[in-house]
Amino acid sequence: MDIWNQLLQGFITAGTPVNLLWAFVGCALGTAVGVLPGIGPATAVAMLLPITAKVDATASMIFFAGIYYGAMYGGSTTSILLNTPGETASMVTAMEGNKMAKSGRAGAALATSAIGSFFAGTFATIVVTLFAPVVADYAVKLGPPEYFCLMLLAFTTVSAVLGQSTVRGLTALFVGLAIGLVGMDQITGQARYTGNVPELLDGIEIVLVAVGLFAVAEALHFVLFEGKVAESENKMSRVTMTRSDWKRSVPAWIRGTAIGTPFGCIPAGGTEIPTFLSYATEKKLAKGDHLAEFGTKGAIEGVAGPEAANNATVTAALIPLLTLGIPVSNTTAILLGAFQNYGIQPGPQLFTSSSALVWALIASLYIGNVMLLVLNLPMVGLWVKLLKVPKAQLYAGILIFATVGTYGMRQSAFDLVLLYAVGVLGLVMRRFSFPTAPVVVGMILGPLAEAQLRNAMSIGEGSAMVFLQRPVSVALLVVVVSVLVLPRLVKCFSRRSIEAIG
Repeated sequence: MDIWNQLLQGFITAGTPVNLLWAFVGCALGTAVGVLPGIGPATAVAMLLPITAKVDATASMIFFAGIYYGAMYGGSTTSILLNTPGETASMVTAMEGNKMAKSGRAGAALATSAIGSFFAGTFATIVVTLFAPVVADYAVKLGPPEYFCLMLLAFTTVSAVLGQSTVRGLTALFVGLAIGLVGMDQITGQARYTGNVPELLDGIEIVLVAVGLFAVAEALHFVLFEGKVAESENKMSRVTMTRSDWKRSVPAWIRGTAIGTPFGCIPAGGTEIPTFLSYATEKKLAKGDHLAEFGTKGAIEGVAGPEAANNATVTAALIPLLTLGIPVSNTTAILLGAFQNYGIQPGPQLFTSSSALVWALIASLYIGNVMLLVLNLPMVGLWVKLLKVPKAQLYAGILIFATVGTYGMRQSAFDLVLLYAVGVLGLVMRRFSFPTAPVVVGMILGPLAEAQLRNAMSIGEGSAMVFLQRPVSVALLVVVVSVLVLPRLVKCFSRRSIEAIG
């Protein structure tokens, strides 16, 4: 009953006019960000991080959460109408959704996408409500050795899963860990890697790095490497579904939600795997005429299932973020930075130290889902018009916003130099397919992991065996090794089996 009382209190906090306004603005902005190809929620949240200096913590987190899951709704619109996924997770939606649009069923595709997202998002929010406090209660009992191993797991999962290769992911992680070392040593108080620059004594601001890596790098990439893209609009039909569409969509929504929710709960990162799994499942289960629609006229199950899986994964990903402090995507990594800006560290203590904020955030997920359904069904026409904004002006606005926001934090010209240096680094990383999320994760969790390692070593009196004397830390180390080794073994065995067959 305690959970329900806290959730009710969360609804009272989230239901204040100011917080409702922030939730609505976040949802609307998130949808717009999802609709506009190439921006993505990570860029939007990174760009708006400087507002944390002025806005109340609860309102700010509700706002960022609105952008986070709003973008997942919006990404389907541009995927269906223009075959241009706003997010990687929307790639699967584009496969069938765009074919439905071209055959005059854009309305049905958009409707099943919006309703499926609402269903899956609400279910995953219930899972967050019920299980996040349980995970947090258990995690409170963990000591420094377990915490260090947990952060090691965060490093490896984010680095190994995000990006094209483990080596690139780990390289990006080490860049982040190196940036995190700049500043005052936590224990001795000595300056490290500052190069006698006074501005670096307090370390490099996470906001600055996030804005540089995502917003500035994105804008620079567009200017230097992207040409004009010819985009064609599909004729809009009414955003409605027939009885047959409902009959085919409902089971797909349920299956997509069942696939996506567990993937969000485990710190494995990414929405690509559950969305592709959902699509493969729907295609496997389809029969007769329905199967024939896949890849030709567009099958509605191929939109409904992946969209539900996508939103379930995105919402459930808040469990490892809030309870363990482990981000599993670019955007959750930035959200971790937003929490830290308020002096709040997501993890087991969060549900006791910042209980009011957490439950207001969870309550805002329920409110945001309803808002997004209302926004997405009647306002599709408006989102389509938004696609006509010229990209040159759009990215110019992003650069101006990022520059002004960063300068406003400390009124330091040095910060601007650093911002664009990080932006160039982000550009180089993007060109050579290095993931950027591990940089942010390494920078945020690096100092914490260092502190936990030192505490663990002092408990073990200087012996590293302390990590092998506790069952939880041993289990976590086994998982870490599995994440790094198993994909290689699977690839090796599959190659050998192909050679044997050949």
